[in-house]
Amino acid sequence: MHRRRRTALVLTAAIAAAAPLLTACGNDAHPGAAAVVDGRRITVAQLEDRVQEVRAAQRAAVPDEQQYEQAIARTGGLTRDTLQSMVLDRVLHRAAQDAGVTVTRKEIQRMRAALEQQAGGAEGLETVWLQQYGIAPRRVDDNLRLQLEAQKLAEHLGTDTGQPAFWKALSKTSEELDIDLNPRYGTWDVEKSSRADAKTPWVREVTGAAGAPLTA
Repeated sequence: MHRRRRTALVLTAAIAAAAPLLTACGNDAHPGAAAVVDGRRITVAQLEDRVQEVRAAQRAAVPDEQQYEQAIARTGGLTRDTLQSMVLDRVLHRAAQDAGVTVTRKEIQRMRAALEQQAGGAEGLETVWLQQYGIAPRRVDDNLRLQLEAQKLAEHLGTDTGQPAFWKALSKTSEELDIDLNPRYGTWDVEKSSRADAKTPWVREVTGAAGAPLTA
């Protein structure tokens, strides 16, 4: 399971460093969009819904208020991480399509069954994905599809997901998709196929009463 966890960590938005929530004017070219990928919007509302799914799952898993606050603190960059995952999902899916790579429902079920066995059941697997990767239980199968697409694409390229050849393919697809992020969430680094923080003078941090950054 170690390699699968490593792959999930690479390909999801489970970034350890927290980032402050930023506010800024919306993207004038695409109002209401958190990102635009190949002319298709990922709306702010869609992004916020995904973040709330994770927060609700964290609350259900950790009813103790202090522990819940600690979970929130550990995932302070959840909004940005989630957006990166949503964009990278589209990049990877397009790259896989272009390479003729497909993933079946049966393959997802087989992978899930193997992971559940190692994690001590469905609940154990969902807990791992929530705690380590910030993925809500209802999105686990979606993420497993992502992992399988990545693995099969890497095999098609004659490499693996940790090698430059794999990321070069994603970089090429990122460029073709003309990805545009709302400045409040940063920019898209085509070369790395990853979100990056943008240094924009019109963006300001929003802090709580005690001066601590607000998180999603």
